[in-house]
Amino acid sequence: MQNVAMYDWNDLRYFLAVAECGSTLGAGRALRVSQTTVARRIGALEEALKLPLFERREAGYCLTPAGTELLAHARAVETTAAALGETASGYARNLSGTVRLTTEEIFANTLLGPILRDLHDIHPEIMIELDAYGDVRDLGNGEADIALRSTASPQPPGVVGRRLCSDDWTLYCSADYAERHGVPRNVEELRTHALIGGGGGSLGRAYESWLHERGLEERVAIHHGSSTGLLSAVRSGFGIAVLPRLVADAEPDLIRCLPPPRGNDRMMWLLTHDRVRHEPRVRIVIDFLYQRLKQRVADLHLV
Repeated sequence: MQNVAMYDWNDLRYFLAVAECGSTLGAGRALRVSQTTVARRIGALEEALKLPLFERREAGYCLTPAGTELLAHARAVETTAAALGETASGYARNLSGTVRLTTEEIFANTLLGPILRDLHDIHPEIMIELDAYGDVRDLGNGEADIALRSTASPQPPGVVGRRLCSDDWTLYCSADYAERHGVPRNVEELRTHALIGGGGGSLGRAYESWLHERGLEERVAIHHGSSTGLLSAVRSGFGIAVLPRLVADAEPDLIRCLPPPRGNDRMMWLLTHDRVRHEPRVRIVIDFLYQRLKQRVADLHLV
């Protein structure tokens, strides 16, 4: 294998400047460095290449035949470097900006806080617009870029995503509540405990229906209008409420009372739309979220 001359690519800037200006003085002015620096870098390049690139004359620097031949290659390197820089700048411009993320309130206020903090540390150029108002946003119409969503329904055309785990919800109480009142292990035992109702939106309706079917409505001692309200009330030791395993199983002070219902076909998904899935900033956010959420799923032994 032939030896290849090793040189500092940065020295090509000095070579091109001297060839253009005809002197180290002019090149120094063009590059905003001293004439001595230019002369030293030209000498270093010639030493590395083992070739004289200029003839030093009283009138200035004149290219040697070797220097003339290498000039075209140096200009090609300059062109390629400029193109690389422009491409990188364009990528950076595409990377910076806003990514709109939508999910349920309880996931926004528990799961996503630490993850989005770490994402910002790595990519401060990306601004996350977090929507946790509860309404299902239409990804196809551009109402959001990414959704962390629980669903059992097929996705509309163009919506693509990655499955995280089964979205299991069941009843929890706090360790303090358990110490004072015990832990119910079946529906019949729930009839002697204080239940926390509500949750808002589709969750609240499903929870209310579940309580009604089991005749537990009279055991509801307080209603909360949001899922985070349920979590707060359970943490306080007020009573028992339904919570998602993805959140509650990671809370060291919470105790699962009943196993999740069988036959649940709702899955947690990270979803986006074909229209934006290849945008660099959207891709970075969804990849980061998926990696961190899948690690949480593994840590909690969810499926």
